[in-house]
Amino acid sequence: MLKKLAHAAAGFAFAALVGGSAAALEVDEIVAKANATAYYQGDDGRAKVNMTITDSQGRERARAFTILRKDKGVDATSGDQLFYVHFVKPADVNKTSFLVWKHIGTDDDRWLYLPALDLVKRIAASDKRSSFVGSHFFYEDVSGRNPDLDSHVLTEESDTYYVLTSTPREAGSVEFASYTSWIHKTTFLAVKIEYQDKQGEVYRTYEALGVEMIDGHPTVTSSRMSDHKQGGATSMTYEDVRYDTGLADDIFSERYLRNPPRKLLR
Repeated sequence: MLKKLAHAAAGFAFAALVGGSAAALEVDEIVAKANATAYYQGDDGRAKVNMTITDSQGRERARAFTILRKDKGVDATSGDQLFYVHFVKPADVNKTSFLVWKHIGTDDDRWLYLPALDLVKRIAASDKRSSFVGSHFFYEDVSGRNPDLDSHVLTEESDTYYVLTSTPREAGSVEFASYTSWIHKTTFLAVKIEYQDKQGEVYRTYEALGVEMIDGHPTVTSSRMSDHKQGGATSMTYEDVRYDTGLADDIFSERYLRNPPRKLLR
């Protein structure tokens, strides 16, 4: 799988993406670049997402939604952000919306709008490591985990990848004991992440299956999260991806949870 991903990502070997010799980077620089590439490209972003959830018996459920993102922090590569997710399929989740005010240095604010109940539900900070709308992705996977919450060590380096092992600074705050990331040296995309439990066994794996250059940004267009304990996996494909669209701040408010900005979701 890594060989396949290496070939896919190699097409983005442009010096401008690296800004110099990748081999000279320190661990903190690698982590910062990977976080910026995963969550901070452009001042804002928009994508249509198709999600397929496959359970341990091979049964599938489909979801379709649009995700909007805007950077708010002074630092355009690691600051506060706003996220808005609006579901259109299937019928039982149609008009469901998810809002995140991502804060650096404190807990995020998260809300979920349930149209059947006309209810805006506040999601507790402790729930960020729980399932995102029944999928194998967690809420924190959608908006990103603050890299400062973990300690990072470079454990391996090849011509193509930095391999980092990360451990939580507060071990009891999360369900994983550590995770290992394969960071592509040219794009700084994490093409694979393995989460280990307290016994050192891999119980959860993220994979970037497709990568494209969009508006000058290396972008994951297909990904998968697998659960090795309970079984099953969730795949996501990203379409109509756009950057720097000029999103307004007020879109990311409770008002638009109930009344979605339809022009932006088409």
